[in-house]
Amino acid sequence: MEHPKDTLRVGVIGTGVMGADHAHNLARGVRGASLAAVADADVDRATTLAAEVGADQVFADGTEMIGSGAVDAVIIAVPDPFHADLIHAGLDAGLPVLCEKPLTPTVDEAVRIIRKHDALTRPLLTVGFMRRFDPGYLAMRRRIASGSEGALLMTHSCHRNVEAYPGQDSSATVTNSAVHEIDVLPWLAGSPITEVQWLSGRPSSLIDERIDPQLLLMRSADGVLHTVELQVHAQYGYDVRCELVCERGSIEMPPVPALIEAEEYIVSTDLSRRSAYPADWRPRFAAAYRAELAAWVEASLNGTIPEEAATARDSLRTTIVAEALVRSMNEDGARIQVPSIESVMGEED
Repeated sequence: MEHPKDTLRVGVIGTGVMGADHAHNLARGVRGASLAAVADADVDRATTLAAEVGADQVFADGTEMIGSGAVDAVIIAVPDPFHADLIHAGLDAGLPVLCEKPLTPTVDEAVRIIRKHDALTRPLLTVGFMRRFDPGYLAMRRRIASGSEGALLMTHSCHRNVEAYPGQDSSATVTNSAVHEIDVLPWLAGSPITEVQWLSGRPSSLIDERIDPQLLLMRSADGVLHTVELQVHAQYGYDVRCELVCERGSIEMPPVPALIEAEEYIVSTDLSRRSAYPADWRPRFAAAYRAELAAWVEASLNGTIPEEAATARDSLRTTIVAEALVRSMNEDGARIQVPSIESVMGEED
């Protein structure tokens, strides 16, 4: 199939939950984009998805897709340990890359990617921290920037999942769930995290393989204190909250619309009022994913990256902070100073 030059032929690598969501969003229509191909080692799953969304081609290997000439840009939505090799392949091919978080599981791998990316003639890589595109977080960021409530003093966040992913330890709560808050809070506050501490109280008896819930304390370079409560096995629903405490007031993200049988409403009946929570993050951040994808396509066609998107360096900062929190966890809640990205990169501060 021929594509006009003003259309970005997108390939999705990985056809699990996130890859399938991206493919369906592209198939529903993103201005300036077409879904050209999907790739997955599970070829049957990829073939089934391709038939559902009308993808032109199916590949058994993401690297093969990147080198095929069939795509102009790629979305990487495979398990974390496979990100690095595919990112390197995409950059070598000169293709815009949107990689799901995290950039890589380790700081060292991220540093190698950033050094390669810094040597390019134009930016190609963004990381899928989609909360930066969420209407609620964007509204809070604009409000805090206006200064209407005075200086930001503290933030309070809550992140609860219905159930934990099986086979993961306590550190995965930080490295896989908390990374969203670790990214979005400095973005909201406009100041990087410089000190962290991990704490816990009485653990839930409903989960064995990790401590749950956990409390993260993070202090920014300008003194703002961020508190983040994480409960990955909360049972009742997917629930994300955020409040910004300022000198003359607070700014709180409004409750997410109820989700009852795929409809959005609140029921008042029989002397009661009720709503429902989504089962996972996808309904809660559906608008953010669509906005992120649209911005990425438009920027890729223009040879740039989206202004609000997380860069590779942003993602490295998140990984550095997450590793510091895991160290605090392993050192009985010690306060840990977070190294600067410049020191990790071997650059001058």
